[in-house]
Amino acid sequence: MQRASDTDDLAELVTNQHQQLRSFVRTLGVDADWVDDVAQEVFLVAWRERKSFDADRDIGKWLRGIARNLVRNELRKQSRQKRLLHEGLSELLLKHSDAEVASEEHFRAHGPELRDCVERLAPKSRRLVAGRYEDGWNASDLADHLGMTSAAVRQALMRIRQQLKHCIELRIAEASQIDGRFTT
Repeated sequence: MQRASDTDDLAELVTNQHQQLRSFVRTLGVDADWVDDVAQEVFLVAWRERKSFDADRDIGKWLRGIARNLVRNELRKQSRQKRLLHEGLSELLLKHSDAEVASEEHFRAHGPELRDCVERLAPKSRRLVAGRYEDGWNASDLADHLGMTSAAVRQALMRIRQQLKHCIELRIAEASQIDGRFTT
């Protein structure tokens, strides 16, 4: 149960520090639409960790440190999501490709080829791939976002998967030819 003074202390902290914290969060490169959410998260973390705060320290500096850590964590999370894009793409290639497509181990073993092939896609194709496999949007969401029909999105994704499959196969063949030259 919260004491009234705890609630008053939190209200005072937010009132005194909110504007400065919002400004600082924005300088960390946080999108303007998300500044209030990050600032709110900073206050929640500060509230949970209030017993560890040394009253002799500068509270603004402490809050800015929490903000920096939250932004760092978000960057790490984004990096993990980028890695997951390729795993999701591999899974989809396995699920929707022709019967001749090799096993899941085949695609996992050729992750670098897949990443290279995705990077070589045309910008619009990369946007479709990122929207579908990184952001998790369905064909309707992508259609709305990119000004296409759902059927056109599905068709484009099918063609992109075929293009990626072909690209991966070429990369594998090229690599085996190069390996063959060095081993003979």
